[in-house]
Amino acid sequence: MANLKVSYLVVGGGIAGVTCVETLAILHPEESLAMITASSLVKNVSNVSFYAKTIVKFDVSETEASSLLRIHPNLNIIYDSLKTLNTKDKIATTDSGVTIEYKVVCICTGGIPRLISDSNKCNRIIGIRDTDSVNDFKEKLKNGQRMVIVGNGGIASEIVHATKGIKKVWVIRDDYISKTFIDPGAAEFFQNTMKTKSSKVPPAPSILRRHIFTEDDKLISINKNLKSAALGPDWYRKLETLTGDCTEQELEIIYNVEVDSFQEVNNKEFPLEVKLTNGKLVQCDFVVSATGVEPAVNFSWDQEPKRGQDGGLAVNEYQETSIEDVFAAGDVATAAWEYAPHWFQLRLWTQARQMAGMAAKAMHGKITNESVLQDFCFELFTHCTTLFGYRVILLGKYNGQGLGNDYEILLRTTPKLEYIKFVLKNGRLQGAILIGETDLEEMVENLILDQIDLTPFGDDILNPDIDIDDYFD
Repeated sequence: MANLKVSYLVVGGGIAGVTCVETLAILHPEESLAMITASSLVKNVSNVSFYAKTIVKFDVSETEASSLLRIHPNLNIIYDSLKTLNTKDKIATTDSGVTIEYKVVCICTGGIPRLISDSNKCNRIIGIRDTDSVNDFKEKLKNGQRMVIVGNGGIASEIVHATKGIKKVWVIRDDYISKTFIDPGAAEFFQNTMKTKSSKVPPAPSILRRHIFTEDDKLISINKNLKSAALGPDWYRKLETLTGDCTEQELEIIYNVEVDSFQEVNNKEFPLEVKLTNGKLVQCDFVVSATGVEPAVNFSWDQEPKRGQDGGLAVNEYQETSIEDVFAAGDVATAAWEYAPHWFQLRLWTQARQMAGMAAKAMHGKITNESVLQDFCFELFTHCTTLFGYRVILLGKYNGQGLGNDYEILLRTTPKLEYIKFVLKNGRLQGAILIGETDLEEMVENLILDQIDLTPFGDDILNPDIDIDDYFD
């Protein structure tokens, strides 16, 4: 049995774990640090670019865990899984019996796919989560004729967009596509772009309108308890060079249903039959389950920490759990502090990176007895991604989350080019959806953070013939 004694211990090799290690390498390079990772490959952030103070876009790739030794000479990497955590004696034990004595620890074990019930009994049900599952999907895609996609978040949306040469049946439990990220208006914008294959069609004139939200209105739907499986930005590009053998390509979207059951069949054209909750039977080669993640806490404790309603480890604004000196970040953590007015938790790579950076700062503060303030990034929810080939930037309460019915919507849309939605309350901007190359993200960020009264500008705030930036220079 090997024994190790360190100041910092990080559990997990995902984006949260690696970000925590990298941040500690900057803050406290001379101090000892250990990282437990079940794989020799870890996630790495590169090509970080800022569209504004809080709007960040970056690429995620996989690299050898040993590459982290270059930035932290005192790093010990243990290729294993955590088995038990004794928080009173501050000792972690791995599956193979390695013990690590620590001063502070950060749990970054991520999330596991929330798969269709009993899907582990059938190898034709794929849960898209990590590189291995993507590779499995690529193999099935090469020979498939028809697939069923279950889920309505970013991964499901990009599978629909990126896969070619295969018939697709998209099963969603909502009444419009990509509900995790967008509203019905943006969904219609995307569906209209999918109907035309040519990008050379001249854009139609911009449409500008103001809309007052009411309780019975279905234009905007408030997303509650948002969760999304996050594989990483641009992961789907691995699929774009692949085509199936099927010469036909068609997409069928089935709304307001879920999967009831499935069974393998031998006497039909397709090997798998899926029964939906509306009674419809769909035959296919395989099913892609992309219905979100659940926090992964696959080890035992000497004392149970507080959990969030979703089962995640409840953390305060410093990413510390209810157990002193035990921190958590990423998909395994549930933000349990009082949020800033324009921030909320959504399990994404973006927030995993932010949480882990905050955890590292707080852990360093514990060791050095220095006070720490919560990072500015938690003042405003932001997310930059790509959906159906378009850049999508989400800011603040972009779907009116938590605003009740007392808000209004201002929309500007140019078919096949851009979709812009502002959420205003009492004349002040609360959130926005920016689809396409709008160049409005920095202005929108400032308007939300500064809470400037926009009532005097009326609908001109989104008038394409007026350079609204001139108002706020």
